[in-house]
Amino acid sequence: MTSRTRCAAIGCLILVSIAAAGCTATAPQPVPSSAAPTVIPSPSATPEATWWRVAPDVATLASGLVAPWSVVPLDGGGALISQRDDGAVLELTPDGELRAVGTVPGVVSGGESGLHGLALLDTAAGTTLYAYFGAADDNRVARMPLLGAAGAFELGEAEVLLDGIPKAGNHDGGRIAFGPDGYLYVTTGDAGLREAAQDRDALGGKILRLTPDGDAAPGNPWGTPVWSMGHRNVQGIAWTADGTLWASEFGQNTWDELNRIEPGANYGWPVVEGAAQRDGYVDPVAQWPTSEASPSGLAAVGATLFLAGLRGERLWQVDTADGAVSGEPVAAFTGEFGRLRDVIALPDRSLWVLTNNTDGRGEPGPQDDLLLRVPLAATS
Repeated sequence: MTSRTRCAAIGCLILVSIAAAGCTATAPQPVPSSAAPTVIPSPSATPEATWWRVAPDVATLASGLVAPWSVVPLDGGGALISQRDDGAVLELTPDGELRAVGTVPGVVSGGESGLHGLALLDTAAGTTLYAYFGAADDNRVARMPLLGAAGAFELGEAEVLLDGIPKAGNHDGGRIAFGPDGYLYVTTGDAGLREAAQDRDALGGKILRLTPDGDAAPGNPWGTPVWSMGHRNVQGIAWTADGTLWASEFGQNTWDELNRIEPGANYGWPVVEGAAQRDGYVDPVAQWPTSEASPSGLAAVGATLFLAGLRGERLWQVDTADGAVSGEPVAAFTGEFGRLRDVIALPDRSLWVLTNNTDGRGEPGPQDDLLLRVPLAATS
């Protein structure tokens, strides 16, 4: 069985602290860090021989997309792209044409909700498309067979694997990806139910870990779908080459976050926002003002993370070593393409980046939205 992963990277740094267990609070209020962002290198981090940076010659692979949210590559070339508001899945063919594959049944869009993340799973029985979407009253994870061949793919009958994830007009999470362990990781938002993030039994404000059939994966810390808790709105996950899981998270008004994810750890929302050095909560390894990020997709190439910024309208490049951040983050494309929703890494050491200027918050250009190919160059 093979699987695909996805995600992206960021900016101004603060070191990880506590690896912690769950903690509850009555009527919690966020306590943001008051310190300016700084870099505190990990004493155990060893330099990598190679980092990766975006290179010139960015190419447009597709244009005219409407509120695109997720992109996954297909074997043999091409890609599938989700559109949030109409629930459509589009195919970018190996010849560069865009065509409709189908509409995910049950999608009810509104505000920031609709069709979100996609993931593909190849088995001996064929290829299956997984999708995270907002239904009438909740968010759900479903799967459907991908039928046909390149240039003529269709969606088979959908099967809901997990429902009851809280839904709202914002904070819906929605990124899904198969990890190196073969299990499906699902990011959920608190959907405005702030206390849900600190409720170990609730599905909101979490990162979930599921089997391909939608059950709680073996080895989950509490025997439930929950892998980590205390999240506000995670929309990006990625694994660096050393197997470390990272997540990008929207803050409220002060700090957006990059977190190193450990099973059973509590990342503090809504008790804390950003690094607070409070017992029971894990601090982010990096944080930056919300105006410089509003992070969505996250991708990894080797030990370098790439984070797509919406409000920040830039792609953050963050190097890691031994599970810690190394050096200063580097921004690319600031203001050049507008809002960036998703970024994925390709085997040829390039990135695919989705712009998101037609989602109601951007300023669309005449060809928006776009899927871009960004070559990478090694540096040391």
